[in-house]
Amino acid sequence: MPDGTTHGGPPTPFLADCPARLATEILSDKWAALVLFGLGRGPRRHGELVGLVGGISRKVLTQTLRRLQGYGLVDRRTGPARSVEYRLTELGATLVGPIEALNDWAKDHGGAVADAQEARETA
Repeated sequence: MPDGTTHGGPPTPFLADCPARLATEILSDKWAALVLFGLGRGPRRHGELVGLVGGISRKVLTQTLRRLQGYGLVDRRTGPARSVEYRLTELGATLVGPIEALNDWAKDHGGAVADAQEARETA
């Protein structure tokens, strides 16, 4: 079975069958990390997530949640009076730490990235 390695060495994301490619695929979606991060703070209803994740439409949120459900990262539960709530699965919860690390990186380096973008635009 392919394992994303070259000759039994460590996995390399340059190979098509490397597990790191799956993580990149999941998190490269514009909204996935934000939705996962929001659900990392506890179960939420659809409307709560729309308010929490600024700029996302209801339709795109629904598509994102379905995609994350397909990966086994989010669970959809129907409660009393047919209310629907979304929560992270155990597998989804394992991504909260890495997403928090990305958030910390953005806090520490976001200004430098914005400066670089501005410098390029004015050059």
